[in-house]
Amino acid sequence: MAVLIDTNVLVYRFDERFAAKQRIAEELVRQAMGDTSMCIAHQALIEFVAATTNARRRGFFLLDPASAHREVEELLAGATILFPDEPLLRTAMRGMATYQLEWYDAHMWAFAERYGIEQLLSEDFEHGRRYGMVQVVNPFVLLNERT
Repeated sequence: MAVLIDTNVLVYRFDERFAAKQRIAEELVRQAMGDTSMCIAHQALIEFVAATTNARRRGFFLLDPASAHREVEELLAGATILFPDEPLLRTAMRGMATYQLEWYDAHMWAFAERYGIEQLLSEDFEHGRRYGMVQVVNPFVLLNERT
């Protein structure tokens, strides 16, 4: 089954401050790349580079720009990359209105909805909730329940 992997999962692979999330994210991406089920929205690749190379929020870089770009090349080679079109943008606007999602979350959900991907791996939505035909799975939910 194809899964759409949100930016936060990609970023946690490189964030040593959250060791447990880092291990889970690494395993998810490795497994999904291995069985070719991983889909990534082009938006997530852009957000990944911005999040990992922006030191302002953390005071340090997760990755230097060259390393971030190499990682994107690996993701491009190992995943199905999804691109927006007009129906996707309309779906995102519908997601904002129907589910009260913020723009970037609505856009991420719309990629899954538009391309028929039934599962979105993200910590930015309500775990287990179904938005249209898409069910959200927070791969870190068990960690969050322990804290």
